[in-house]
Amino acid sequence: MSIITAVDVIPFTFEVPNLSLGAHRAMGVSNLQYDKGGRLQVMRYAVRIATDDGLEGHYVTHWVGTHAALGQTIMLAPHLLGRNPEHRELIYDDLKRELRAYDHMGHGPLDIALWDLVGRKYGMSVATMLGAYKERLRTYASTHHGQDAPGGLDSVEAFGDYARACREQGFAGFKIHGWHDGDKRREAAVVLKVREAVGDDMEIMVDPGCELRTWADALYVGRACDEADCFWYEDPYRDSSVSVEGQKMLRAKLKTPLLVSEHIRGPEQKASFALAGGCDMIHTDPEYDLGITGTMKIAHMAEAIGMDIQVHACGPAHRACVAAIRNTHFYELALVGPNMPNLVPPVYTCGYSDEASAVGQDGCVPVPNGPGLGVAYDWEFIRKNATAVHEYR
Repeated sequence: MSIITAVDVIPFTFEVPNLSLGAHRAMGVSNLQYDKGGRLQVMRYAVRIATDDGLEGHYVTHWVGTHAALGQTIMLAPHLLGRNPEHRELIYDDLKRELRAYDHMGHGPLDIALWDLVGRKYGMSVATMLGAYKERLRTYASTHHGQDAPGGLDSVEAFGDYARACREQGFAGFKIHGWHDGDKRREAAVVLKVREAVGDDMEIMVDPGCELRTWADALYVGRACDEADCFWYEDPYRDSSVSVEGQKMLRAKLKTPLLVSEHIRGPEQKASFALAGGCDMIHTDPEYDLGITGTMKIAHMAEAIGMDIQVHACGPAHRACVAAIRNTHFYELALVGPNMPNLVPPVYTCGYSDEASAVGQDGCVPVPNGPGLGVAYDWEFIRKNATAVHEYR
């Protein structure tokens, strides 16, 4: 039996070219814009779990790598010491309780690292551990938000041009993240422009990122989604997509399916939201939703009630989950734009990538099949660029 003897949590920084925060003063999930020659400093963090018999499990965050999530991961890390890493269900339950007063965003990276450790112990990929049957995943381009400064996605026409380029590259779908000002007319116009640009043979999805100011604005844009025959309409307005009644009213008036619940954590709350009629499709993310353990519980819950599910964002854990889930459609390559790189950390030494160039001519990305998550990290880069090292022994 293996026993956890060490947990390291290492925040580190790196620079991403041609991006900046523009008028924003804080680094949010999507407060970014194209800025030719700019250099944006980004923070992510790495997790390393070691056992008394020489095993290790690793994970480096993608979109959950914020200071808020980092604080929760640091809070939870000591609770792993002395535990058997194979007892993931019990550990999941205990860590969930520890974060009962918080939003659970720091739980996922630890759970994912445990899956990586156990997979490496038995020489098995996490995808295989989950029962995966897909080797390549249909992928959609999930855009950066629109901007008003010149460059990037700075106009309705720019979105149309980029959607056409993504279709020509082979992407299976295209998701629009519009502007931060929540202008319903511009948001509706960009939906219709993208449909015009790509024709009828590409799926379109729309995610205002909760920027539309009112329910009525959400209805206005939703009607454009109906006209454009969108595949789904996601997180429309400033209820932050947590109001069951508001989403039920939208569902009653729109034909486009609502994909909602990205901002509701864990299987219990997502089940309640879905059963109350708040959405047509469930959203989950192994970084956001208490790890691979939490995501697969959510996937099975959705399957049990006959709902489809989408896995939010990208990463090796996400690919493993999507590869094992029947009732899902795409892998999300988030976030991309014209000459705008993704903000995933440059820490892979195995060729793994979530940049737009990683999508094959078949519109797919591969599922890593090596032991654990199937990826190798550049620990020299991580430690060289570390802003702190939190060690628990």
